Amino acid sequence: MLLSTKTFIWYISAFLLFDELLHCHARNHYRFIVKEAPYTRLCSTKNILTVNGQFPGPTLRLQAGEKITVDVYNKGDYNITIHWHGVKMPRYPWTDGPEYIPQCPIPPGSKFTQKLILGSEEGTVWWHAHNEWFRATVYGAIFVYPKPETSYPFPKPHAEVPILLCRQWWKQYITAVYEGLLATGGDPNVSDAFTINGQPGDLYPCSRSDTFKINVKHGKTYLLRIVNAALNDFLFFGIAGHQIMVVGADGSYTKPLTRDFVVIGSGNTLDVLFHANQKPVPCGFNETCLGTNGTRFRASMNNISFLLPSIDILEAYYGNLYGVFGESFPQFPPSIFNFTAQYLPLFLGIPKVGTEVFFLDYNSSVELVLQGTNVVAGIDHPMHLHGYSFYVVGQGLGNFDPEKDPLGYNLIDPPLLNTVTVHKNGWAAIRFQANNPGVWFMHCHLERHLTWGMSVVFIVKDGQRQEERLFPPPPDMPPC
Repeated sequence: MLLSTKTFIWYISAFLLFDELLHCHARNHYRFIVKEAPYTRLCSTKNILTVNGQFPGPTLRLQAGEKITVDVYNKGDYNITIHWHGVKMPRYPWTDGPEYIPQCPIPPGSKFTQKLILGSEEGTVWWHAHNEWFRATVYGAIFVYPKPETSYPFPKPHAEVPILLCRQWWKQYITAVYEGLLATGGDPNVSDAFTINGQPGDLYPCSRSDTFKINVKHGKTYLLRIVNAALNDFLFFGIAGHQIMVVGADGSYTKPLTRDFVVIGSGNTLDVLFHANQKPVPCGFNETCLGTNGTRFRASMNNISFLLPSIDILEAYYGNLYGVFGESFPQFPPSIFNFTAQYLPLFLGIPKVGTEVFFLDYNSSVELVLQGTNVVAGIDHPMHLHGYSFYVVGQGLGNFDPEKDPLGYNLIDPPLLNTVTVHKNGWAAIRFQANNPGVWFMHCHLERHLTWGMSVVFIVKDGQRQEERLFPPPPDMPPC
């Protein structure tokens, strides 16, 4: 059923390693105005970059298979791109968003009309800025509902609640945090607060009155649409005194899984059912009753630390422009060693730097083995693939064994995701069919790792038939 005709092994090294939308005439046309707005958190006020003045940004509520357009007006002071995280964009990577991959950023004072094409997604996906670190404040949810003639594979919940988790409120401006990272070559400054739906918890200074709260009815079931929008963190989520049931992940439904809490990687989304089955407890006076060595770091895949070009790769590929990218990304690690050994020689921590891509034939069956390493230090990696969902057929700790580990693959009912966590000093095996032509980005969704180069670009060639070929670009692509 899930047969592989091509296998690629990759190793990953990390060093210290109910919202308001502005509608335009029709339901399928939206307007995003990127601009600064003042927000007060932790007793101080600063200007942050927002969409439509909202933090978090507006929620898009769409139906499976829908096509919409979003006019993105950049009225800020910096270049911007918007990525539709988890939206497959079949045959249309032009407006997928990451800077210099399918497009160049939208300069200040400009507008770009972005088309969203939903494929098989249902559940929760999201959108966010995809250049520098502006997604610290420029992000929002996308709820994808079943088509009218279908329904949820679970009883319809009483209500739905967006839960956007973040650890990304800095008292500093985010540009200063990002520039400090680049200047020092070290880790970024730790943020000052975790947030839920843009609000710090009630134990932070000046935050108690604005802490995110919801009122629920006893006996009712609620659908929590959870997004980990944090730049650099895995986060845990649970509700005191209750269990929660996971029914969806990354825009796909899953087998129900009941737990006391969940852990969610940066970039992942979860659809979770919460049954309010505890008897109400009166609040006491003044109580809160809401349950709750001289080098620069780089990161790499197969010892290539990805370098963004000055012209977007999709434009170069589509227009046959030479010199923008190389085609020598290795299919296998250039050297095989004990990837998870406690002590590793220092030379392994010095990758090559370049803009290398990997070509895939249309409709080829692809298996990727993503191997974590202990180079400098091991860490979890949430790996996100643009333009596709993939089946996670295997995961494990230690070094992947190509003879033994495939024998334990789940080929019956593997989860379908677009972001998979490669656990610390572990591995993950994924499979997908390369049936979406274009230029597609795969990267660690921890922003510091993306900045340091833990990414690769796949170019999926056109097929033979017209319906297997790229659509032409829109007329108002931002110039490089």
